[in-house]
Order: sequence, then C-alpha cells, then structure tokens
Amino acid sequence: MSIPRLKSYLSLVAAVLMLGQVVSAQAEALPDFTTLVEQASPAVVNISTKQKLPDRKYAAGQMPDLEGLPPGLREFFERNMPQNPRSPRGDRQREAQSLGSGFIISSDGYILTNNHVVADADEIIVRLSDRSELQAKLVGTDQRTDVALLKVEGKDLPIVKLGDSNKLKVGEWVLAIGSPFGFDHSVTKGIVSAKGRTLPNDTYVPFIQTDVAINPGNSGGPLFNMNGEVVGINSQIFTRSGGFMGLSFAIPIDVAMDVSNQLRKDGKVSRGWLGVVIQEVNKDLAESFGLDKPAGALVAQVLDDGPAAKGGLQVGDVILSMNGQPIIMSADLPHLVGNLKDGAKAKLDIIRNGKRQTLDVTIGALPDEDPDVTTTANGGVERSSNRLGVSVADLTAEQKKTLELKGGVVIKEVQDGPAALIGLRPGDVISHLNNQAISSAKEFTEIAKDLPKNRSVSMRVLRQGRASFITFKLAE
Repeated sequence: MSIPRLKSYLSLVAAVLMLGQVVSAQAEALPDFTTLVEQASPAVVNISTKQKLPDRKYAAGQMPDLEGLPPGLREFFERNMPQNPRSPRGDRQREAQSLGSGFIISSDGYILTNNHVVADADEIIVRLSDRSELQAKLVGTDQRTDVALLKVEGKDLPIVKLGDSNKLKVGEWVLAIGSPFGFDHSVTKGIVSAKGRTLPNDTYVPFIQTDVAINPGNSGGPLFNMNGEVVGINSQIFTRSGGFMGLSFAIPIDVAMDVSNQLRKDGKVSRGWLGVVIQEVNKDLAESFGLDKPAGALVAQVLDDGPAAKGGLQVGDVILSMNGQPIIMSADLPHLVGNLKDGAKAKLDIIRNGKRQTLDVTIGALPDEDPDVTTTANGGVERSSNRLGVSVADLTAEQKKTLELKGGVVIKEVQDGPAALIGLRPGDVISHLNNQAISSAKEFTEIAKDLPKNRSVSMRVLRQGRASFITFKLAE
C-alpha cells in the first residue's frame, strides 16, 4: 500500500473512532428513566368516575333526531339505541364516565388528583398498578387550584416521594406517568419550559410549563423530577387540535400539598385576600407612572372596606414588592397573597405619584365569591376636547355608590379620534386621566385640554364593573 493511501486509510479509521466516541458520550449524557419508572409506577393510579344524568329527551318519550347524520353514523346510533326508550316513571338515567390519573401520597390511602377529573361524580373508582380496583371517597376539592383529595381503604400502599417544586430549574428533565386515552401507566418525558406561568382564570396557581406529552387521561397524574420525586400535578394543555401541541401545565406540588393538608384538616381551603383588581405594567404604563422599567402590579381598583382600602392602598399605586419578595409580573402578587392566612401582616413597597412608599396591610380571608360590580350610563353630557373625541357625563350618586367611586364620568358618545382608536365605548366609566382623579365632566374636559403630546398618557377605565388602566399618545 502506498504511503498516501495508508495515510488516507488511517485518517478514515481515526474519524470513525472519534464519531463512535461522540455517539457514546451523547448516549451517556441522555438520562435513563428506567429505574425511576420502576420505582414510581406502583403509586400511580387510574381514576374513573360515574355520574348519573337524567336523559330529558328519553324521559319525555322522544327519540333523538338522527336526520342529517352521515349514513354510517346514523346506522351506528340506530343499532345501539334502546328499543323502548319510554320509561314507566319517566326518569330514565344514563351514566357519564370520566377518566384521569392520580397518585398515592400516604400508605393508608390518600390520593391526589385534579378537581376536574372527579367533579360532580356519583362514584369514583381507583385502579391500582396490580389492576385491583377500590372505591374512593372524596375528601374535598378546591376549584381555584383544580386539586382534589381522595381516600381509599387500604394499608401499606405504595406511595410517591414528594419533591420541592421551588427547586425546579428551567431546562431540567421531567417525566409524567398517567393514563392518556385510558392507556394505563404510559410514560412521557420532556423538560421544564418555564415556571410561574399564570393562565386565564387561574390566578392562584404559578403553573410549571413543560413540553411533556400530556393528553386526555393524564390529568391528575404526577410530574417527576430525575430524583423520582413528584414536583407537580399534570393539569392542563394548550391546544388547538384537542391533543398535545408541546405546551403542558402542571400544578406545583407545594401548592397541591398545601391544599391537600387544608382539605384533610378542615375540609376547605382558606386564602389570603388583598381586595384589589390589578393589571400588568407595560412599557407605556411604566412611562406614564414615572417608572424606570415595566415591573410591578398596577392597582386598577380598590374594593371598599377590603384589606387594601383599610391599609391605605390607592388606585394608581404600583406594588413593587410584598414582604421583600419582588413583584416582577402582576401575576406574582396573587400567588404571594394567596399563600398568606387571614390576619397575616404584609409590607408593601409601592410607587405613588412617582415616589416610593411602604404600606403595612393586614391580609383578609378570600371571599367565596368575588364581589360583583355593575354600572349603567346616565346623567348630563359634557363635550370633551376634540383631541380625545368623547362626550362624557357626570356619574349619578347611585352610580358612584354602585361602583364605589367618589367621582368619575361615563362616556355617552365616542367620535372619531384617539378615544375610538384605543377602543373606548359608550357606557365606559373614566375615573382617572393622566394620573389625576376626575370628579366631574367639567374637570375631565379641563384635564383633557392640557394633556401632553407625544408622551404616554394613562387613563383608568371601568367597563362592566371591571377597572383597568390603558395608555395612549396624542400627536402634535
């Protein structure tokens, strides 16, 4: 063999060896889930429920209308439909079944799952890893966090190890075990995509976002870290198709266990309450309130006689921290407040009129239902500056009482102009303009005439009782 060919051959051999080493190193770097699954699976359960529902059509002696269905589907329904739907008592019942997952947290049979898995169930059946089935009793549920606590009769049952969701890091490997579409003990893996996510109507849960494949039937199942510890309860997915799309959300285990302990002890969950409506501080709002950067929770509404009102918090205050914990996003505040108990003391760092202050507030107990505030448009009309393009009226005494306002104006008409561009509507109530409280339509017009140009201006608007700050800029 010639020298050049020999060198070429040796180079090829070296490249193959290097490639093998790289592949081997990558294989060693990937996690091995087998031991984790073997140890954790026995404590994961399948949950099915039954609910008896009155079939009103059948109870009335009526057959469902099958016209217009595809022939194959119509044939299926006709073949499987009861021959005699008319019941002598007119109270024929049908059973609705739900399927989900859960996990055992104590050897004597306490099980955690989602509230939506067992909601309105008449019967709850828990199937263990050995395929044995036990009937479960509902100890309690918490709709706000979507957590439910069940109890089955048993002893020396396998249990999961509980971890600390606060120690989770974004990018960390996690694993789910559950029953997607009824396939028991299916295992999926992924990483933590984000922490502290707030979803619509879920302000008391700082969700863990993952890319673990979660589908119907996984709800209520455990999310494990690589130490085999439960760090969350798989609860929701974001989807446009009805199936997994890479966005899954889990309830942190520390939140779930706090709920579980309260349900076990008291049968209900109590949370701290501040009595404010807040909103996010965006770049324009930060500029209008004199903040260096967007941060904190902007107080859009203070409920009368609530803890915040008694503690001196005002509309337009921006809460920057509570008990030394910074409020980066407005969603951080409900999590912190909800973790406190009735009567707890809270120190709030706020910005008011561009100046930093500290308030001491005594936290109250969250009411069972949020207060409902409504409004109607009425009163005399005052034409505003053409630069805004709205006609407004003074609030009546009854409106002020209903809205718990000392002043403000209601929009009667929206013309072409900035007001129309930012989405204001007739019936909206304006209580503040350019960081100034408004007492009358006349005062509103005076403030509107002197608004600065080419700078973010804030306006507090109440629509159907809900308050929020919006910003706009007036051109030259």
